[in-house]
Amino acid sequence: MYLDHAATSPLRPEAREAMERGFRIWANPSSPHAEGRKARAALEDARERIKAALGWDGELIFTSGASEAAALALGHANAGARLVSAVEHDAVLKAAPDAERLPVLADGALDLEVQREAVQRENPLVAVQHVNSETGNRQDLTRICEIVREAGGLLLADCAQSAGKMPLPPCDMAVISAHKFGGPIGLGALLVRDFAMLKPTGGHERGYRRGTENLPGALGMVAALEAASTPYVSPEVLEPLEQLSEQVRAGGGNWLADRLADPTPYICAIAMPNMSATAQVMRFDMAGIAVSQGSACSSGTMKTSHVLEAMLVEPEVAANSIRVSFGWNTTRAEVERFAEVWLELAKA
Repeated sequence: MYLDHAATSPLRPEAREAMERGFRIWANPSSPHAEGRKARAALEDARERIKAALGWDGELIFTSGASEAAALALGHANAGARLVSAVEHDAVLKAAPDAERLPVLADGALDLEVQREAVQRENPLVAVQHVNSETGNRQDLTRICEIVREAGGLLLADCAQSAGKMPLPPCDMAVISAHKFGGPIGLGALLVRDFAMLKPTGGHERGYRRGTENLPGALGMVAALEAASTPYVSPEVLEPLEQLSEQVRAGGGNWLADRLADPTPYICAIAMPNMSATAQVMRFDMAGIAVSQGSACSSGTMKTSHVLEAMLVEPEVAANSIRVSFGWNTTRAEVERFAEVWLELAKA
């Protein structure tokens, strides 16, 4: 049973079929001959279809994933000071190590009063994650965007966990990742309202990225997006979580969504009393269930989650918190089995 979709989601069959077609169009999309032009036409068709599926009327730059897209935006935006929220993904924090970190409140929401003061600089670039990859909390990017634009700045939204699952928020640039919604690993994009917001770096993708374009990946990405349903996961599939949350509270555990400003249904953080997150992940794995200890990019370390630390979550709760996340092929039976095993472990 795979319940770690926030790390990566299984490839949709529609994406696999589209990629197989893409591998048969084997030429470099930048080559001027007939085969190259054929590949270019397929790539541009995928670009426009992705924008249409996301409801984005700006530009789209293909990248190798969300990490490269974030680095491109933070490293090459025509902007001044870089400001990032304290609960951003490690990829964003590492792409802008000198950026000022904006604090969040105990419910995970960005402290808007601090933000209003921090953006009073010349043309700031503010990076905020739409849906947090560890807690599932959704930021109010409509209000955040208003504050940024009133100050004459740019907003970069990390939509890796929300694209394909919910409408894109208002922003100037957005980061998306194909493998988070059933597309291929190794393909993402930076959405940008206007190319003038970025300094060209040379190479392909209108001169903003080097490296041959990944045509099969682009075709798989658009196929996955077009196959996504609304809602992304049926409420009926996730219904067993309601009873589990009551049992977690009654048993002395922590259902972290209780303290979030705007929890989303696809990512849940749960703290079990008297068992570390590391031990839980191992025990769930022995039971045939894949869950994680926070973000996949940092779960291999023994460090306290910087997200939970920024939210002032008690250290003993943070140390015992696991993340379970759901995706396009999650079944109700899998959610029921997860709840059953969680309760068994809590009583051990």
